Formats: sequence, C-alpha cells, structure tokens
Amino acid sequence: MLVFGVLTKAIGDIILYKVLRGCSGAFYLYLGINGKMEKKKGIDGLADTIKDPKYKMSEERLEELKEELSFLQTVREKEVAELIKEARSFGDLSENSEYDEAKTEQGKLYAKIAEIKNLVENAEIVIASEQTDRVGIGSKVTVRDMGFGTEDVYEIVGSQEADPINGRISDDSPLGKGLMDKERGESIEIDAPAGVQKFQIVDIA
Repeated sequence: MLVFGVLTKAIGDIILYKVLRGCSGAFYLYLGINGKMEKKKGIDGLADTIKDPKYKMSEERLEELKEELSFLQTVREKEVAELIKEARSFGDLSENSEYDEAKTEQGKLYAKIAEIKNLVENAEIVIASEQTDRVGIGSKVTVRDMGFGTEDVYEIVGSQEADPINGRISDDSPLGKGLMDKERGESIEIDAPAGVQKFQIVDIA
C-alpha cells in the first residue's frame, strides 16, 4: 500500500499533515498540536480537531505576556513605523535597503504580536498545588533514575513556563505526565528515544 505524507499548513503550534493512501484513495489528516499527533479522517476530522489550543500558565506569566503585548502594540510599533517613514525619505524604494530592512522588522513585529495575542486569548490559568503527598502543578519532585542511580529535582509547571535546562518541566511533557498524580515512593516508566526509562519518586515538596 502506498503511503506518503504532505506538509500542508503550519499555523503557530499547529502543523497539519495530509497522508494519502494510494489503494483506497482515502486520506487522513494528522495534526501536530503542541507536539502531539492526532489522526482524523477526512475534512470532518479537520473541522473537529482544529481548535484554538489552551496554553497552561500561571497568573503571573499571563500578566507578563499582557505587558509585553502592550509594549509591542504601542512603543515598539511606533518605533518601527518611524523606521519605515525615515527609510521612505531616502528615495527609490526599489533600491532602498533601509526600507526593506524596516519592512522586514515590521513583519517580525506583527508575527510576534499575533503569537502573544494567541497565547493571551487562549490562556488557561493553573494554580500551583500545595499538597505534598501527590504530584501536581507547582510540585517540586525529587526523582531517582533507576538506570543510573542519580537523583534530580524537577518543578512541574504549565506548558508556557517550562524550562527543562533549569529543572522546570511541563505537565504535558512525557516525564511530567508520568509524574502527575503520583505519590512518594511510586515508580514510573517513560518511553524515550533511547528506550524505556524508569524513575522512582523520592520526595514531593
């Protein structure tokens, strides 16, 4: 059976793939939303699946995004408009590198504004868990890698505040999902490219 995929559209965090099956003529839509792949058959599946995703974040993070959006829509947009105005004054736009650079900067600005607006409009506020007997968002979890015997501490956060390098992992990440709602002493298994990894929860704070 012939199977091949075509990347048909990319919208923010949504990547749409169309997979055609040569024998039956049927096609499936694979949508990658925030790193997750979902399979839907035909156009109806597309309509059912493409919805604005929710972005988990704290109230503090939402306020930071609102402040950044306000700055971009006021101060920065005026600055870029002035750059374009100044570049126009240099004459022939067909050979005006300053104008091209200013318009490119404007395009980047509008894209950033659209991105942040999407985050703000689809924000899902999460409240940090105060319990220490079960893992939740806001928990700081000490886990032991059963394969290497090493221990690490991870803070479980919403998807928009993840910073794996600094030990902040999303509850939507493979490890975060595995840890959620687990208790001290429990063990979990995570599928990784290198194979299944086993962890044990040592402490929850």
